Amino acid sequence: MRRDIFQAVADPTRRAIIVLIALQAMTPNAIAENFNTTRQAVSKHLRILTECELVKQEQRGREIYYSLEVEKIKEIDQWIEQFRKIWETKFNQLDVLLSTIQKNKK
Repeated sequence: MRRDIFQAVADPTRRAIIVLIALQAMTPNAIAENFNTTRQAVSKHLRILTECELVKQEQRGREIYYSLEVEKIKEIDQWIEQFRKIWETKFNQLDVLLSTIQKNKK
């Protein structure tokens, strides 16, 4: 079952996992060491992130390493960008309004 990427990043533990593996690939055990939860719970989060294609698995010898799938993260960034532009426009309009009010007070 393929899940929605926004469903995956809605969970704080999954977001924390993404942050952990953003710089380097890690094994499930190494990831689990950073959480106060069971290894099985971390595995469930990794399965969801893998189903959403936010992380990828790589077999290295007997270990499986998880790393970030950057292209999928870019999808999230593109979606957020539309709101960033809206808010930047609103803040710029507010700056102009505040400047106008200050000039009128002088």
